[in-house]
Amino acid sequence: MKTDFPSDASDPQVIPASGYAGDVPAPLAWQWVQAGQAVLVDVRTDAEREWVGFVPGAVALAWKQWPGMAMNAGFDEGLQVAVPAGKKVVLLCRSGVRSVAAARRAAELGLEAYNILQGFEGDADAQAQRGRLGGWRFQGLPWMQK
Repeated sequence: MKTDFPSDASDPQVIPASGYAGDVPAPLAWQWVQAGQAVLVDVRTDAEREWVGFVPGAVALAWKQWPGMAMNAGFDEGLQVAVPAGKKVVLLCRSGVRSVAAARRAAELGLEAYNILQGFEGDADAQAQRGRLGGWRFQGLPWMQK
């Protein structure tokens, strides 16, 4: 397992993490993507992206497959194909939990990997509903719904 990760330590928004380069707020991840410094990989299931929404231009690569949430056997290969040498990868899931596991795996594969804090939908509120307390959509970043 790789343990020495390059990171954007100069940016105070990057929160150091164990096993991958760090956690970043969604606006910083989007800034990196727009600048061509990073590839955005959405690790949610196909069903989540279809029903809840998706980020245009993001690489759709499920960490686990629906139904049953079995590991995606093609994840490693898909990630290595999607992220060119020298680029960061920023990983997005629903709430920022699965993307931590995916970031750790990406780091093991030698990639400079970051988890996007709060994910696509953010934390659950007092009514157990998402989308009102942070996350990619809440912060007004680009997304679409079919």
